[in-house]
Amino acid sequence: MKYLFSLLLITGLIYQSHAQHLSANENKLLKAKEDSMKQYALDMVQGINVKDRFMADSILTRLLVRSLKTPNSFYYPFDSLITVSCLYAPDSSFRIFSWQLTIDENLVRQHGAIQMHTDDGSLKLIPLIDHSDNIDNINDSIVSNKAWIGALYYKMVMKEHAGVKYYTLLGFDDNNIRSSRKYIEVLHFENGDPVFGGKFFSVPNDSIRPHNPSRFVMEFKKEAGPRLTYDKELDMIVMEHLVSESNQPRKKWTLIGDGDYEGFKWSNGRWIYVEKVFNQVTPEGQAPTPKPLNPKDSKLGDKR
Repeated sequence: MKYLFSLLLITGLIYQSHAQHLSANENKLLKAKEDSMKQYALDMVQGINVKDRFMADSILTRLLVRSLKTPNSFYYPFDSLITVSCLYAPDSSFRIFSWQLTIDENLVRQHGAIQMHTDDGSLKLIPLIDHSDNIDNINDSIVSNKAWIGALYYKMVMKEHAGVKYYTLLGFDDNNIRSSRKYIEVLHFENGDPVFGGKFFSVPNDSIRPHNPSRFVMEFKKEAGPRLTYDKELDMIVMEHLVSESNQPRKKWTLIGDGDYEGFKWSNGRWIYVEKVFNQVTPEGQAPTPKPLNPKDSKLGDKR
């Protein structure tokens, strides 16, 4: 739960420049609509029983769609709905909403929608339908919005190749009682329709990781929290290397981060696997140490 709220508080940061495209009346109307959704957004996660969570999710969905019908709603961030992720594409061509509903300890559903930018401020909304239970091989599936894998997205990176824009999404999935997942998947549009996944990963063949998957799935022990992010300075996707606590790497629920990092680098339209991101090794005996505290320069002993 704490992970979810921390994640969404980070992903809720939206550029203030979007507000300049809203009139004062539109902004006031959307603010009021957003206020009416706040409690439902919280109840969807905090509801004691599944019936309450279902009801909150249903009401939140209806209210959000109604709100998005407001002219120029694309520019309103909805950033006080802290359980709903709202990510803008770097080129502002669309934004994607995503959230998750916990049905029980072993069943989690993700909901979402893509709102396209329109010149006249009207609504063009593409629903995302979680179909993950009916997909046999998540690693190697290329799907539409009607057969979405389902994820709570927290990062988007745009790349171009051969004149086509590709949007790489990093997402989180609570999955089940034993393990959680993080995803790396590439979204692009064909004739205006979203396509999730594709042969955009170059991964070496080994006994654990799928060879050149259509999406990269990082599954790990529940609440282990290994890092997966995009490092702008390195221009790389960076992820923490996973090891099994019980020397059983095929059992994903035993995997935890070991503090080492691997990643992906974009090249010629693909994310190329990098085995070791940080190669610098500190020589033995030369590790940095804190400067000793000089009592004369400190007020720690001042009893006044």
